[in-house]
Amino acid sequence: MPLNRRTFLESSVAVGAGAALAAGVAAPAEAAGPRPRPAKRYSFTVMGTTDLHGNVFNWDYFTDKEFDDKAHNDVGLAKISTLVDQVRAAKGRGNTLLIDAGDTIQGTQLSYYYAKVDPITQVGGPVHPMAQAMNAIGYDAAALGNHEFNYGIPVLRKFEEQCDFPLLGANALDAKTLRPAFAPYSMHTMRTPHGRDVKVAILGLTNPGIAIWDKANVTGKMVFPGLEEQAAKWVPKLRSMGADVVVVSAHSGSSGTSSYGDQLPHIENAAGLVAEQVPGIDAILVGHAHTEIPEYRVKNKETGQDVVLSEPLKWGQRLTLFDFDLVWEKGRWVVEKVGAQVLNSNTVAEDPEIVGLLEDEHTKVVAYVNQVIGTSTAAMTTAAAPWKDEPIIDLINVVQAETVKAALAGGAYASLPVLSQASCFSRTARIPSGAITIKDAAGLYPFENTMEARLLTGAQLKDYLEYSAKYYVQTAAGAPVDTAALTNAAGTPDYNYDAVSGLTYEIDIAKPVGQRIVGLSFEGRPLDPAAKFVLAVNNYRASGGGAFPHVANAQQLWANSDEIRNTIIQWVKAKGTVDPGQFASVDWKLTRDGVPVF
Repeated sequence: MPLNRRTFLESSVAVGAGAALAAGVAAPAEAAGPRPRPAKRYSFTVMGTTDLHGNVFNWDYFTDKEFDDKAHNDVGLAKISTLVDQVRAAKGRGNTLLIDAGDTIQGTQLSYYYAKVDPITQVGGPVHPMAQAMNAIGYDAAALGNHEFNYGIPVLRKFEEQCDFPLLGANALDAKTLRPAFAPYSMHTMRTPHGRDVKVAILGLTNPGIAIWDKANVTGKMVFPGLEEQAAKWVPKLRSMGADVVVVSAHSGSSGTSSYGDQLPHIENAAGLVAEQVPGIDAILVGHAHTEIPEYRVKNKETGQDVVLSEPLKWGQRLTLFDFDLVWEKGRWVVEKVGAQVLNSNTVAEDPEIVGLLEDEHTKVVAYVNQVIGTSTAAMTTAAAPWKDEPIIDLINVVQAETVKAALAGGAYASLPVLSQASCFSRTARIPSGAITIKDAAGLYPFENTMEARLLTGAQLKDYLEYSAKYYVQTAAGAPVDTAALTNAAGTPDYNYDAVSGLTYEIDIAKPVGQRIVGLSFEGRPLDPAAKFVLAVNNYRASGGGAFPHVANAQQLWANSDEIRNTIIQWVKAKGTVDPGQFASVDWKLTRDGVPVF
């Protein structure tokens, strides 16, 4: 330790006192010197949610019953509100902030209803349920997610207007001026007991994939540069403005990858790279990836300091807590320690205030999902769909194929044949004979996937189908077949088995994986390996979900921001009557040595 005047005097006093005591002489009390003043310290908490996707209540509008999954998670802002109240009670309201990392106004029939059915944009229209709930809970700021743009900029702007807190997007720029189209940041003052306020800056960053995924809504209006470059621009500004603490709310995963291959001009999941490359950040609330990360530390390359990241899963299932401990040093507040954790919303009851606030909207949407939209001439079910080509899966495929054909009409790819992929997402989905409700149609597609069109060759489609066929357990010819043990080989889930319509083929389950597709043909002729096809495919598969070959790197010809389940609903409404006889066909079947299994 360097010897300055103070340390010299203090050490001299200590030595003198020690000598006096050794001689049996009591040292004067003042000889011990003045006691050092205790350091000024202050602690506060930033709470965070992400990927709420229109969930206010612990309710699944597609099944019309309380939400539940295998892990018994709960969902919704009503649950989050209870957790937030508990944290505020423990920490003191003035010692907390509440932020969100985006994807707020899309994902449930509740949010769909107020974007499309009774839109918030109409004159004298309603206030969006998510704005009502978040205002009541008392959010301080929210970053923009990519799904905020799904319903168009007017809906987003109206939602922004209805929020009592800013929507942040430092890398959402006006296409003409290249200036921020939304507030880049918000600054918050925390009052301390020491008369010295703490200034906390929240920097919002959104996903550059918006430029592709919502091309129709943003082209010529907004551009979305990379998170790293915009963070590098804004963090020093925030520090120069007096920010003692900088928290980034980023609608971007932490993996440093892009699931959409090289189509994106910037990294999709860049939160970890921002932490690593941009000095001056204390914590990052991570979104977009729908994963649970209680605490993840990334060392900044320039400063060597840890940046704490946390992602609170999705849909209001978790609440992140960033706990900050600050100390007053050399005339300023310095972050001494940061920790993060997540709280599970299934540990608390729904906040009755939030439930009461939106009870009317909830009741209206429940009535909506039970609305009859058409009739079916026959009952259809997914019960046998994992091992048979069933009409109910053909229904998904015909909707997708017709939608893509209409989208490509008149363009450069209009003459190419359109194929479609679909999975059996639920073995209990059904379309009844007679009246079809929105709930029935939506039940075919429980995931919030959107649709794309990708360009593939015959050879690539053969590889795709061979990969899909690994779903079946190899079963020798003549051996008994037990449907309960036939599927899900090597843990492959039902949603990672694709049937492709528009081709005909057999899957020989007696053969090893990679050699099972037999008699692959198109329009009655063997499939030409060089022929080009358009594949109507969900965005999960197109982004590499399930690791199917070729599709993630295939050229994207078109993409739609509306959920496939809503496309199915609109298709049924337009048709009025669903007749499986008009679209059902057996395009594939399981065989062993050429003999059908069923």
